Amino acid sequence: QVQLVESGGGLVQAGGSLRLSCVASGSIFSIATMGWYRQAPGKQRELVAVITSGGSTNYADSVKGRFTISRDNAKNTAYLEKTSLKPEDTAVYCCNLGVADGDYWGQGTQVTVSS
Repeated sequence: QVQLVESGGGLVQAGGSLRLSCVASGSIFSIATMGWYRQAPGKQRELVAVITSGGSTNYADSVKGRFTISRDNAKNTAYLEKTSLKPEDTAVYCCNLGVADGDYWGQGTQVTVSS
């Protein structure tokens, strides 16, 4: 069983920065694709960024150039570096670990960007 724990959320002013972390238990992190998703109140969950086991990345158009996803396999941790934050980035951010047999979700961390 894989458990994911996110941290790093909080309240930040527009234009500020935050770094989210997602720590995974178990031994499959290095072969997994890691993704960050977000869900704002009243909206559907959306994919923000993804990084494959080989390090390839992809981003939602709304965050390109502002957010950076990375991973440290030695620490079983995925990161989401967020800069130039906007009020519309306010959401609960969850990480996802995907492998061939299925995927796992963290509980999420709240990010609130004030204007």
